Amino acid sequence: MSGPAVILLGPMGAGKTSVGRELAARLDMQFADLDALIVEEAGRSIPEIFAADGEAGFRELEAGVLARALETHGGVLALGGGAVMTPASRDRLRGGPVVLLEVDDETVARRLGRGAGRPMLTGQDPLQRWRELSLERDPVYRELARWRVDARRGSSATVARTITDMLGEDLLARPEKERP
Repeated sequence: MSGPAVILLGPMGAGKTSVGRELAARLDMQFADLDALIVEEAGRSIPEIFAADGEAGFRELEAGVLARALETHGGVLALGGGAVMTPASRDRLRGGPVVLLEVDDETVARRLGRGAGRPMLTGQDPLQRWRELSLERDPVYRELARWRVDARRGSSATVARTITDMLGEDLLARPEKERP
């Protein structure tokens, strides 16, 4: 297997998981969410991992799980917002079938609320923290993305349809033996 057919990345609140599920269904492929794979491997929730191991421990675990997913998962893979910040992970993703889901802070404010369950957004102003993270991460997202999609409006199904329309030729050109 040559790895995922489509890799979704973007900031927290971009809809990577919900769009990824819709996209996988449209393409008749398996879906995997990197955060869910991390939780499964660790046997703990992401907030628990952050609390016990800190961000550095989480990122190390995340990088290992991502490396395995890139080798074994042949469908649609949704990444966590910070997964691309580890240099080894960036190297593994470079040149891949990466789609950036773009959102703005107004959309994210509606989607994230107070940031509950998102360790990177703890503090007095989760939206301000999201803006800071986005400023830091956006250049990396843009560097790695082969395609960019506006995920601000429309349902997950609408965004997934936009992606399949955009990627149609590339996905159809993928040899049958590489499909899951």
